[in-house]
Amino acid sequence: MVDKAMLHATREVDPVTGIISYNGVSRAVFTTHPIEKPYLIFQIGSADPELAVQAARLVQQDISGIDLNCGCPKPFSTHSGMGAALLTNPDLLCSILTALRQAMPPEITVTAKIRLLPNQEDTLKLVERIVNTGISALTVHCRTRNMREKDAAVIERLREIVEFVEKMGKGIAVIENGDCEGFEDAKRVRRVTGASSVMIARGAESNPSCFSPTPLVDVETSLMPAYFRLAKYFGHHWSLTKFCVAQFKGKRVEVSRAQSTALRSAFSQGKGFEAMDEFVGEWTGEEEFKEIVRAIEENPPRQRRMLPSSFLVDEAASEKPPPPASSAFVTPPNTQNPEPPTSRAPYLPNNFEKEPAFPPPPSVTPTPGGGVQLGSLP
Repeated sequence: MVDKAMLHATREVDPVTGIISYNGVSRAVFTTHPIEKPYLIFQIGSADPELAVQAARLVQQDISGIDLNCGCPKPFSTHSGMGAALLTNPDLLCSILTALRQAMPPEITVTAKIRLLPNQEDTLKLVERIVNTGISALTVHCRTRNMREKDAAVIERLREIVEFVEKMGKGIAVIENGDCEGFEDAKRVRRVTGASSVMIARGAESNPSCFSPTPLVDVETSLMPAYFRLAKYFGHHWSLTKFCVAQFKGKRVEVSRAQSTALRSAFSQGKGFEAMDEFVGEWTGEEEFKEIVRAIEENPPRQRRMLPSSFLVDEAASEKPPPPASSAFVTPPNTQNPEPPTSRAPYLPNNFEKEPAFPPPPSVTPTPGGGVQLGSLP
C-alpha cells in the first residue's frame, strides 16, 4: 500500500461484520478485520521517512507489524523512488526503516522485503545496513530487479545471506521468497537456503490452503462456494471477487474437468452474486465466518509451524542426538518474528539444532469448505 494513498483515507468500522475499512475518495484502499490483527503485517510502499511514519501511525491500531516494500519492480512503484528503486538508494531505504522503528511501539515489528542485487557482495553490504536499522525480520525475494516470474528464483544465493545475518548476532529471521508452491515445497527451500521461513505469493493465490500439509482438493466445491458466501457477506466488489476466484486451482479428485469448466464459465459471465445462487446454495456468509473464527481459536497458526525435524535429511538427524523435550529456541529480546509478533513467537532456528516445543500440526487445515455438490451443473 502506497503511503500517500493511506494518508487521505478515513477509517470506518462496519457494525454488522466488524470489517475495518480505510476508505479513499471512491473506494476502500485497505480493509481488515480484528481477528487478523495478531497475524497481520501491513506492507507499505514509501520513498519518504515522514510519510511512511504517518501512514504507519494511521493503521497501527489494526496491525501487528509494518513491512517496507523494497522489491516491487513495477514502474508505478519505482518511478516514485519506491519498491526496488530503494535497492540502489540504501541511505533512503535505511532512513525509512530507522524512522519507522523509532516511531512504532515495541509490540509493532518493523521488517523489510528486498530483492537480490546482481552482485552478491553488494547484496551482503546492503543486508548489513538494513539489519542494523533494528528490523525484526528480513525477506529476500531471490530474484534481481530485472528478473520476472518466468525467470527461476536463484535460491542458492540465499544461504550465504542467511549465514551472514546469523553471524551478525542480532537474532534476525531471514525469510525466503520466490518459487515456493506450498507446504511440502517449503521443506525443499528451507533445506537449500537455511532460511527461517518461506513466503508464498502465487501459490497462495491459487490455493489459500497451500500452507497446510493437506491442502484442499476439488476447490470448486471445497473452497469456491465458501469464498463467494464470505465475499457477499463482507460486501466485496463482484468484479474483485471474480478475479480472485478465477485464480483458484487445485488437484481434482471428484470434480470432473467438465464440471469445473461449467462452473468457471458461470461465474465469469455472471453480473453479480445472484448469478451464483444455484451453485452456492443459501447465502450463509455469517456462518462461514463464525466457522473460521472457531477454527483459528482451536488451532492457532503458531501451533502449525514447520519444525526442522519435518524436513531434515535422515543422515543429518542421525549425527546428533535429539534435544531434550524441554529445550526450546529462545528469541533474543526485542527481535520477535512477525508471525505473530504480539504473541512473542520465536523464529525457527536455521541451524536446526533446536526447535520450538510446539505441538504437531493438525492433519486438516482450518479452512471452511463449500459443502456443495456439482451435480446440478451441466
